[in-house]
Amino acid sequence: QVQLVESGGGLVQPGGSLRLSCAASGSIFGINTMGWYRQAPGKEREMVATITIAGRTVYADSVKGRFSISRDNAKKTVYLQLNNLKPEDTAVYYCNAETLYSGSWGRYLGVWGQGTLVTVSS
Repeated sequence: QVQLVESGGGLVQPGGSLRLSCAASGSIFGINTMGWYRQAPGKEREMVATITIAGRTVYADSVKGRFSISRDNAKKTVYLQLNNLKPEDTAVYYCNAETLYSGSWGRYLGVWGQGTLVTVSS
């Protein structure tokens, strides 16, 4: 099986910064696109940022210029640097990885982490 474990969430004041990490483990043969998503209370889950294995990135308009996604392929880890945080960034942040693993029957399947809470409040 494959497991994604996020860390780095917490309470931060407006204008502050956080760095989220998500590490994949298990019988993994390959990871394609990795990404961060978030879900605020009462709202649907939305894409925040994604990064391909080649390093190409996509950001939601609401976080462009403030958030930065990166990955370490050797460590099977994706990061999200959150700067200039705003109260509207408050949400549970989830990572996702398109993963080829033992049991995925030769396909890259999306695997989700359990989420980490980011709260932006004064």
